[in-house]
Amino acid sequence: MNLCDIREIQALLRRHGFHFSKSMGQNFLIADWVPRDIAAASGADRSCGVLEIGPGVGPLTTELCRTGAKVVAVELDKALVPVLEETMAAWDNFSLVSGDVLKLDLPALVRERFGGLTPIVCANLPYNITTPVLTALVEAGCFETITVMIQKEVAQRIAGGPGSDYGAFSVFMQYHMETEVLFDVPKECFLPAPKVTSAVLRCRRRKEPPVQPVCGEKFFFKVVRASFALRRKTLVNSLASVFGSQMEKETLGEAVAACGLSPTVRGEALNLPQFAALADEIFKRIDG
Repeated sequence: MNLCDIREIQALLRRHGFHFSKSMGQNFLIADWVPRDIAAASGADRSCGVLEIGPGVGPLTTELCRTGAKVVAVELDKALVPVLEETMAAWDNFSLVSGDVLKLDLPALVRERFGGLTPIVCANLPYNITTPVLTALVEAGCFETITVMIQKEVAQRIAGGPGSDYGAFSVFMQYHMETEVLFDVPKECFLPAPKVTSAVLRCRRRKEPPVQPVCGEKFFFKVVRASFALRRKTLVNSLASVFGSQMEKETLGEAVAACGLSPTVRGEALNLPQFAALADEIFKRIDG
């Protein structure tokens, strides 16, 4: 069965009485080069345990299984379980977990299913859960690489440097992972076609963060989030909206100036080393 052939997909779905769910952001691939190239980009092989999220009818799952990797797919839509039981029946290196990936104990799943293998993630993520899923995968701390197809604009934001689209989530991802946008996937490659272009993002876990603020990781990210709290305001005003009860706005301005930054600078203009320096300057003034 060609799981990217639109006629075969439609016949398969009719056979199982399946209907697309807008709330789950379901868009199935109908261009066979896409799952093939995503699986190749993931680097999956026999030494890997691959977690896939939202397998749909299984086109990417099949390509991952072809690599010889052990593949565990998590699918929220119970209506797709019998579909996947049919489409993936030939693969003994595949298993399905029916449930919500955001409610799973991911480190426990990796220990139970991928013992002795290198754990990686490869998935076509629904657009509406991209940020919480990526956050959960990164915070699980057990995946060497995360290769996902997501909305192009979001992928560029995650991997991009300081600028208007750069945000706290960009800093979070780049602190933990090396991020790279690999290639675009046109909307015509999906059924039903989404309204936007997709892109494949690959993230490799860093051996150590690119910055190591003295104030610690928790306070560092508090400062990062505060820096983007008021995106149209200056960095000082944005910081004051969070730290105003702990220190005077003037003192926050002094911390910004101590980092060699303009008093009119905005949070989206700072890179990771500048955020680390700023966090340490604010921490000194609060602690002191």
